Amino acid sequence: MALLQTYLRPTLHQFRVSQLCTTAAAASYARFYSAAQAVATAEVNVDTTAKSSPSPMQARTEGLRNLGLDLYPRFSHDSTPKTWTAKSFLDHFATLESNKTVEDIIIRINGRVKSVRIFGSSLFFIDLVQDGQSVQGVCNLAIMSQSGLSATEFTDLFRRIQRGDVYNILLIEKGMSGKAHRTQGGQLSILVTELPELQSPCLHEMPTKLQDRETRIRNRHVDFRVNKRASQILLLRSRIIGRIRDFLQNKEYLEVQTPILANFAGGAVARPFQTRAVEFPIRHVELRTAPELWLKRLVLGGFENIFEIGPCFRNEGIDMTHNPEFTTCEFYTAYTSLEKLISITEELVPDLIAYTQRLVSRDFFAISPYTMHDGVPFRRLDFITSLEAAMDVVKFPDLRSSTAETEVIDMFRRHGIGLPDSPTLPRLLDRLSSKFLEPLCQEPTWIVHQPECLSPLSKSFDDPETKQRVSARAELFIAGKEVVNTYEEENSPLEQRRKFEEQVKYRNDENRADIDESYLEALEWGLPPTGGWGCGIDRLVMLLSGTDRINDVLPFGNLRNVISLGRGGQ
Repeated sequence: MALLQTYLRPTLHQFRVSQLCTTAAAASYARFYSAAQAVATAEVNVDTTAKSSPSPMQARTEGLRNLGLDLYPRFSHDSTPKTWTAKSFLDHFATLESNKTVEDIIIRINGRVKSVRIFGSSLFFIDLVQDGQSVQGVCNLAIMSQSGLSATEFTDLFRRIQRGDVYNILLIEKGMSGKAHRTQGGQLSILVTELPELQSPCLHEMPTKLQDRETRIRNRHVDFRVNKRASQILLLRSRIIGRIRDFLQNKEYLEVQTPILANFAGGAVARPFQTRAVEFPIRHVELRTAPELWLKRLVLGGFENIFEIGPCFRNEGIDMTHNPEFTTCEFYTAYTSLEKLISITEELVPDLIAYTQRLVSRDFFAISPYTMHDGVPFRRLDFITSLEAAMDVVKFPDLRSSTAETEVIDMFRRHGIGLPDSPTLPRLLDRLSSKFLEPLCQEPTWIVHQPECLSPLSKSFDDPETKQRVSARAELFIAGKEVVNTYEEENSPLEQRRKFEEQVKYRNDENRADIDESYLEALEWGLPPTGGWGCGIDRLVMLLSGTDRINDVLPFGNLRNVISLGRGGQ
């Protein structure tokens, strides 16, 4: 009994585990609990300085071993009885009537103990969770004794599962076998007939909730267990990516994978990550900032409808909506126009919104999804004329003139707007858009026909209304954030070279503006009229899940969180 009281004691501290637990496991324990904050009995507080106090983790493991248990047995796929998933069990016996038992089917289910509820000395209930589905196990001494289980063994079972407060128990991976039964109260359950098998003990106090953001993001393996919304967002992300993939494949787009490492990261105005490869010791290689140029090479090669969903890397800052490592979906289709690209988007985006709402109403109750009020076609704002109206400017300066940058800076000063770092013409125009246009885009809204200098890879034309040189481009904004960027691709090698050379004028720390001779050479082989489309998956999932932080839609948070995790949370 003294040993039992020791390992049930709730105090936690830094420890040294002998025999069963490795030094790495001990270090993992200390990292988790040094990050946690105490919130009443809900969250765990660890005293990392109490080296001389008893170790409940060591007492826990020794107590289980003293019961003759193999704490980490190999998993066995025994065919008898059949192993059920929690979902298949709940679905198969959904029509079972109250107070009825299925006698001729023996059920085995694996899962993690969510809670234990005790009723006297001969009855307790175990809730097992598997893939988000919960199944109740009824452990009744009168029933389990029929298979030869003694009262002492039943008490030992109760002792090794209980962990102090029933809602703050040690969670244990177990296998449970019994018969399908619906209780008198209507709860579909398993009447446990044999001693549950321990498969893997949890050696920590599992909190009932985690509230501190930093604690949650540094311990996502725990966060996913105790916060439904965290796990449901990750599940929703997977479903959204699958829905996009199905949408494009149903339109006969071919999915491809293009290089992530190359000698030059083109396709976006962004600072790349550089690294080295042992094969090329005297030069750097770069992680891609976008797959665009690779995908257009494939269009040149005859693959006229292609897409890719994959990671990109930009050596930039971190904020609520940006992370240096992110996921994009890009598709390219030959013989298409900007209007067709807009039409495809206005088919896909409402479908994703409606699909998310169906999933939330059926499975993901902890998520508050985005609701679209305006239908298609989405509203459009012309970049130049909308800025003129918002800024009360009669006419924008000619953006092709040599004085354009100076004139736009004068507009900033007249309106009392702070200049961006390195105030090149593209940066100035982008700042005006973010200040005056993007806040107007709460419902799905296209901003169209951006100035040519903002879109060096897009085709351009002279706008008959504004007399400006603009791009055949459209950006979809929802809730004030960019969701889709799409345009007709520049396919003239001569025009593309001119635009690359124009970008050299705007070179800065974040925009190297190098001329990609390899890509220009590829264009000489004749790129057909092609439309390109890009969407940031992380930001899309943020929108659809009603989340305002990119951390919440990434499995392990942003780069800062990942680096901290790798350093042991220091």
